[in-house]
Amino acid sequence: MAVPPRDRPHFHVEGGGQNEAYTSPRLVISGLPPARVRAAHAARLELAIGTALAAGRQRIAEREDGVAEGKPGFYLEFDIPIAERGAVEALENKPKAIELVAVRPTVEGDEMVSATVFVPETAADFFVKKIEAYRDEQTRTGKPKNEALIARIDDIRVAVARSLFTDDAQYFPADGRPVWWEVWLRDGGLDIFQSVAAKLEVAIKEHVISFPERDVALALADEVTMDRLLRNSDAVAELRLAKDTPSLFLEMRTVDQADWANDLVDRITQPSPLAPAVCILDSGATQAHPLIAPGLDAADQHSYENAWGVGDSVYWNGHGTSMAGIALYGDLETALSHGEPVALGHRLETVKILPPTGQNEPRLYGAITATGIARAEDHAPRRRRVFCMAVTSNVGLGRGRPSSWSSSVDQLCYGGGDRRRLMVLAAGNVRGDIHPAEYPDRNDLEEVESPAQAWNPLVVGASTDKITITHPDYDGWTPVAPAGDLSPASRTSAIWDRQWPIRPDVVFEGGNFAHDGANPASAIDDLQLLTTHYRPNMRLFEAFGDTSGAAALGANLAAGVMTARPTLWPETVRALIVHSAEWTPAMRQRFDAAGSQAQKLAMLRRYGWGVPDLDRALMSAANDATLMVEDALLPFRKDGSAIKTRDMNLHRLPWPRAELAALGDLDVELRITLSYFVEPNPGERGWTRRHRYASHNLRFAVKRSLEGLEAFRQRINKAAQDEESGAVGGGAGGDSWVLGTIRDRGSIHSDIWRGSAAALAERDAIGVFPVSGWWKEKPALQRWDRSARYALCVSIRAPEANIDLYTAIANQIAVPIPAA
Repeated sequence: MAVPPRDRPHFHVEGGGQNEAYTSPRLVISGLPPARVRAAHAARLELAIGTALAAGRQRIAEREDGVAEGKPGFYLEFDIPIAERGAVEALENKPKAIELVAVRPTVEGDEMVSATVFVPETAADFFVKKIEAYRDEQTRTGKPKNEALIARIDDIRVAVARSLFTDDAQYFPADGRPVWWEVWLRDGGLDIFQSVAAKLEVAIKEHVISFPERDVALALADEVTMDRLLRNSDAVAELRLAKDTPSLFLEMRTVDQADWANDLVDRITQPSPLAPAVCILDSGATQAHPLIAPGLDAADQHSYENAWGVGDSVYWNGHGTSMAGIALYGDLETALSHGEPVALGHRLETVKILPPTGQNEPRLYGAITATGIARAEDHAPRRRRVFCMAVTSNVGLGRGRPSSWSSSVDQLCYGGGDRRRLMVLAAGNVRGDIHPAEYPDRNDLEEVESPAQAWNPLVVGASTDKITITHPDYDGWTPVAPAGDLSPASRTSAIWDRQWPIRPDVVFEGGNFAHDGANPASAIDDLQLLTTHYRPNMRLFEAFGDTSGAAALGANLAAGVMTARPTLWPETVRALIVHSAEWTPAMRQRFDAAGSQAQKLAMLRRYGWGVPDLDRALMSAANDATLMVEDALLPFRKDGSAIKTRDMNLHRLPWPRAELAALGDLDVELRITLSYFVEPNPGERGWTRRHRYASHNLRFAVKRSLEGLEAFRQRINKAAQDEESGAVGGGAGGDSWVLGTIRDRGSIHSDIWRGSAAALAERDAIGVFPVSGWWKEKPALQRWDRSARYALCVSIRAPEANIDLYTAIANQIAVPIPAA
């Protein structure tokens, strides 16, 4: 089934919660063919084509029910003398739907060129008849029929994945390891390829490059799986290795790097003066870099200490400039190489919070961060921005306990309740030598660094898809992390005490490490991101990665959401990023292997909610619709001298009941993400009930299909009472949720329910309700009457259905939903 495009904006609802008391022509080949002994040549080709057809028919028989799509057929590979290579085009026959799909490149010394054609089952005997006619029939001039083609064919065999590989043959991945392939698809084959790949659990990138007769997608598979994909579809034309290494640019002479940079500069449209900004709190930046200048005005550079200046420094190896390049462009390799116009939707600001030499005292970082933020806001007070900081400290870590720095970050995000800020933080990197045998256990033992134990910012860890090593200096080296898994540099919260937030929230590309089998692993250029170098007079580009690069990518995506939806709250932007995140196949495999909730929680603390995507964060599809709600409630009330819980909000969902009911038992998904900011109350006091860190906590629960509203309300009250007493709440337990109660950590909660469409049709209400916090337990601080605002993202997805849920929801929203 074709995958519907994401071309419809998410629904945006302000408020809406029902407040309740909480109780082409054929080629003619000219010239003479090589001399052949006609009968012997025909006999040899008949044997070859017979063997090839038998193998081809066997491949058709091996097509898998429920997997295979497209016209049944197979691929044939032909060897033709290199001097006669012009004959390859005659292998194609459009009336019979026989298509020449790939011709492998030759190198000096080759005697043959290999060409591969796709042959539908209905035309299986086409070449047999050609050979028979060559053997038995004459033209009017007395020549063997079909001589111009058949006499030029030296051999025929059934084709496999290697036959379609058009990169240098020495790089064909034949050792059983999965690699990223560039899959070049036949015209009209994209939908079939995506569908079959999904059935075979082959990871593919969502973004596709399209040409007049070919679409190019990226897929992760080993040779056996790729060959299986070929058997079950007619979509693939050729295979190449994904060219995802930045070493090409890094090894250029400075003058050549400048040529590439200038080409990109000529394609850039500068951001609007009103555009949102990524404000980087780091070591400064080199504003004069030709690729930084279009997005960074000199007036938007600031420093904690005026004497430090605003430029980048050698002491920090140009870290801030590297962050700036990623925050502005993403992985710079893409912008440099694709040749398309680049419209910058956001700008940069930089605040130098690291001294030119030496380090700040860790206990001062909270004040330095606050002052740095104030520098930017005082200069441009009305500008929307996302703050990005990859500076971390391993001083005083305590399995998730807040530090002064992390608490300061939480306070800055909360903003006194009236000036919320979105911050993106790096989770921190594993330090010292990285040994492949320790991966990923060491990552789980090295806890996220301060200030990333904060509750309110978006905390970013590093994953990686980079596994292709092409540089000859690293021949024989092996990547440490498999594609789609955690980067070897990334820290996790696996050892944290259970009450602390999930960290990281999400992961972005942070590069990979490689090893030679004898020494510690290294972060080689082939496996890193590409960004801007802080000394452009020496060189323009730099390899970059780890959680710093991942955090910069996270800020880039956050700014993309702000650009597209400028009125959204920071809590909502954070919600959309988490809501758009998905676990890669490698991550899902580890989740699937988790046999208990504790093991699932360990995986959640390693990967967060997965890898976000800007398209998913911004746009819905016909069968995958997202509703964004921004609302608030009063969590507490004063009753005499006691503070009690007050309100919950009941959101009646504009569900397309008829459409869902019509799908019956078809599997569908419901995903919910709840995001809010807490006011921190830090202090090392044992974290008992009366000394909670968070001002308040919110939870969500969904009405079950056979549950009335009154029973739903009672279940929510029971869940809150359970959580107050320290028991497992009933609001989320079981009931086909992927995570259940383990989602309720920190101040962002996301989960997926899977079940039948008919059951989802009746799950038409979500309750958002408070559970304790120091606002309630410390009445003397006079916070009990504060409002708590939140963002709620709700998606329904029917991936196997050709149905327009989006329009049905739009029609529902146009009609007021009656209260219960």
